[in-house]
This record gives sequence, C-alpha cells and structure tokens, in this order.
Amino acid sequence: MKTFYITTAIDYVNGSPHLGHAYEKVLTDVIARFRRMMGDEVYFLTGTDEHGQKIQQSARARGVEPQAFVDQIAPEFQQLCARLGISNDDFIRTTEPRHQRVVSQLLQQLFDKGEIYRAEYQGYYSTRQEQFLQEKDRNEDGTWPEIFGEVTQITESNYFFKLGAYQQWLIDHIKSHPDFIFPRYRAKQVLEFLSEPLNDLCISRPKDRLAWGIPLPFDPDFVTYVWFDALTNYYSAVADKPGLWPASFHVIGKDILVPPHAVYWPIMLQACGLAAPQSILAHGWWSINGAKMSKSTGNFVDPIEFVDQFGVDALRYFLIREMSVGQDSDFSMEQFLVRYNSELANNLGNLVNRTLNMTNRFADASIPSPGELGEAEKSLQQAWSQTREEVLPLFEKFQFNMGLEKALQFVTATNAYIEQRAPWKLGKSEAPADQALLRTSLATMAEALRLGATLLQAVTPGSVDKIRGVLGYTATADWPSELNWDYRLSGNPVAKECILFPRPEKKP
Repeated sequence: MKTFYITTAIDYVNGSPHLGHAYEKVLTDVIARFRRMMGDEVYFLTGTDEHGQKIQQSARARGVEPQAFVDQIAPEFQQLCARLGISNDDFIRTTEPRHQRVVSQLLQQLFDKGEIYRAEYQGYYSTRQEQFLQEKDRNEDGTWPEIFGEVTQITESNYFFKLGAYQQWLIDHIKSHPDFIFPRYRAKQVLEFLSEPLNDLCISRPKDRLAWGIPLPFDPDFVTYVWFDALTNYYSAVADKPGLWPASFHVIGKDILVPPHAVYWPIMLQACGLAAPQSILAHGWWSINGAKMSKSTGNFVDPIEFVDQFGVDALRYFLIREMSVGQDSDFSMEQFLVRYNSELANNLGNLVNRTLNMTNRFADASIPSPGELGEAEKSLQQAWSQTREEVLPLFEKFQFNMGLEKALQFVTATNAYIEQRAPWKLGKSEAPADQALLRTSLATMAEALRLGATLLQAVTPGSVDKIRGVLGYTATADWPSELNWDYRLSGNPVAKECILFPRPEKKP
C-alpha cells in the first residue's frame, strides 16, 4: 500500500472562511478520497495559522487575549470542514504544543549549525502582509501596491536565516524534478523569481513589537516570524508518524506559491536535513460574477449558507466541475443553476428515479437478473468501458472537471438507452420475449446507474451513498472492482423514490 500524505494551506484566522477556503478544502478532499479509493494509505491534513501581528491587533480591538480570539475563530474553519464533508485525518492549530515543540526544535537545530544569525535591519515593512519589502516591490511610479496596505520604514535588530546559501540547490532541484510544481508551467514563474539573488530571510520579530508568537528557543526576547511557524505545520503534524514525510502534495493557492511554498519551504527543509515535498499543487482563484470577491461590496459567497440552501454535494460538484485545476474560474448563480438543473437534477437525479419507479412498477421493487443481451445493452456496456478507461487517467492527472464531464455523458447515454428500450411499453406486453427484455432493461438501468455513480464517489460522496442505499447495495472496499460491469445488483430490493437534488427555491 502506497502512503499518500496531502495537505491544504492552513487558514489565517483573522476572518471567517469564504468560497476560496471551501474550494481548496473540497479539491484536496476529492484528491484524498480518490487516492484512498485507488488503494493508497492516505493522511490528509488541514488546519489554521494562529500567530502574527494581525491576530494580535484584532484581539486588542475586541478587548480579548490573542488565544481567546483564535479560540473563537478556529472552530469556524473546523465547522466548514464538517459541513463540506471533508475527510481530513488531522486538523492542526499552530497554537498547539505539538506544533510549537517542533518549531522550537528546528530553529534550535539551525541556530546551532550557524544557519541563523542576528543582524540589524533597516527597511520598509508591510503590516498587512507581515513582511519587509524591497525597492523592487514598488510600483513603477514609486508607490506601494495596494496588497501591502500601509508601509512604514523601520530599523530593528532581528534574526535571519541563510536562505541565499541554498539558491542554487533549489534551482537544480526544480529543474531535476519536473513534478515538483503542478501545473508544470508555474515552475517557470518560480525559476524567474530565482533568477535574482535571494536575500536572507528575516525569521523573527522583537517581543516588544510582536508578543503573539512562538518564542525563539535561543533568544526569548524574540518570537518566530510567520514562515518558520506557519510552514512548519506540514511537518510538525506528522513528525511523530514514521513513513509519512515527505508530503506527496501541498495544495495551495497560486498567490502563496512564490516565494513561501516554492522557495522558503523547500530551502528550510533542506537546511534541516529533511526531504522536500514531492509536489506542490497551486490552484487558481475564484471570482464572483466576474469580479473579485469582496465582503464589503457584497460580492461574496458564504459556503455554509450556500450548503444550507442547496446541499453540500451540489456545491462540491459545482466547484470541481467548473474549475480546471490550476486555472481561475468564476462563480455565478446562473451558471450554478445550469449545472445543478441540467447535470445533477435532470440527468443523474432523473436516472435514479426512473430506475426506482420502473423497478417498482414492473419488477415488484426487486432488481431482476438480466437475460440475453441485445445490441442496445452491449452498446451501453461498451460506452461504460470507454468511460472508465478515460475517466481514471483524468482523475489521476487532477483533470476532475473533464472526468466529471465524461461520467455525466455516460449518465446521459443511460437515459438515452432507457428511451430506446422504453420499459413502460414493454411492461404493457404479455409476450414472453418482451417480458424477458423488460427484465434485462431494468437490470441494465440499475447496473449503469450503480457504475455511473461510482465515478462520482470522490466528488459527491453523500449522494453516491444515497444511490447505493436506494439500490439496496453496500459497496466493497475494493473500489477498482466496483467499476466492473457484472450485474451484481440482481435480487436487491429498491426504494420507492429518492429526491437527490430537489428543485432549488430562490431566496427572495
């Protein structure tokens, strides 16, 4: 059994979760579920980033201690995971002792090796991004980009990590490991960043300016700066679990690929004598109705409220169906309703209820055994074989949107088969040949429904469980064998009906 360790970025708890958080969790969950289904031993980590200046400021604004503040916000992200059906094995908070212990150990190790030194620094500082800036970060007109917020010039003593000493190693690593960054074209972006000399990385803040952080083990007057704290979560969560490191995939947004995850993190690991992650998957951004998400302007989707209205699998399906992994995409209610009605309700949902209805009407609510197969049945079986052979490689390559498209095309083909066989007409005939064909068609409908649903298991697990339930079927643990067409449902009792995707009612 292959070990597959996958992580999301940890979410900064300075505000409530939004659609971008939901997408990253769902995408990572789909990958994790698919790898489990393929037989891998999966460990799936997510969590929250709970230190830093913005947290300290927000806590003061509310008149509470930072720990009390993060204890209020972190559960919102845990609740998001629960409501979205996320199958994470662990949820790490950077305020936990297990994390702080590993951070301290790694920092002390690097300090003892001479990889960390103290120096005075004068420069421009962005409180919003919690980072020092360089002249090259300015706009052409000399102003600072809006992303940095207020920028001030400060002078202070801090500790630095010798990042630049590992620049050539990282360049060589990226060039010799073509799968290190996904999509692969983003490796060019990283190498362009590395074409300029790397400055050493400031890794501390003096406690008199920032008290809310992990104290440096070799100087308690300073706390750890964000990167050696936040990034280390991927390792600290599994440091005591042999065989899991290195991570198979870090799933992150494209905005934190360079420099944090593709430069700082692998170099930090190399300096600590730890292997780099096998791959970093950088996904795209969601816009809302063609514009940037903004809570202040109301251009915002609350994933919890959306799930309450439409159901978790409807949201999961749309997020995975609509976005090509690595690219940007747009979320609009109009497009969601198109997917919801045409693909889920009127296609998959319709197939479920046609199968149940006709099995109840013509076979005493029990799936019959098939008789001799005709050309229509053989053609549908051939369509299934082709679908299975095409979808699995697409899922392996994270092309889930294309895989879902082909899976739904098979559902469409099954509905077309029903129209061709017209069981409602066969059921009116007393001719033995028509009755035999009726039993074969009902068995074929049920088997095709079972198989089509199986391909959706990683994306819409709740709906697939419901489909299996109304077909009187309990799946085996061997998922690849679940993709075999073998009429295994013969004799199973079926439910009377199942409304998987009810017609949505728009809120006034």
